[in-house]
Amino acid sequence: MKKAVIATGGKQYIVREGEVLSVELLNIEDKKVTFDGLLYFDGDDIKVGQPIVDGLKVTAEIVEPDFQDKKVTSIRYKAKKRVHTVHGHRQHLSSIKITKISI
Repeated sequence: MKKAVIATGGKQYIVREGEVLSVELLNIEDKKVTFDGLLYFDGDDIKVGQPIVDGLKVTAEIVEPDFQDKKVTSIRYKAKKRVHTVHGHRQHLSSIKITKISI
């Protein structure tokens, strides 16, 4: 099974064909997006890029362009000082489906 490592939104993901994953928000008008591969492996065939592998393209299709993740809360509390604040954040994400890994 072909697998590749891609980078988007400051994070790296191990992907394979047909996989659906959530990544940071992609502000792209098209439904198709391509990523450069950082690493490629298929059984014993391993190619490591410095920083990217030449000729490796990972194409994906945007399934859901914008949705929000679960809420993450942060709490600041100081005992006996009447300090108690709660902040919440919901990150915007995009859902993509990997269609092809080509080298």
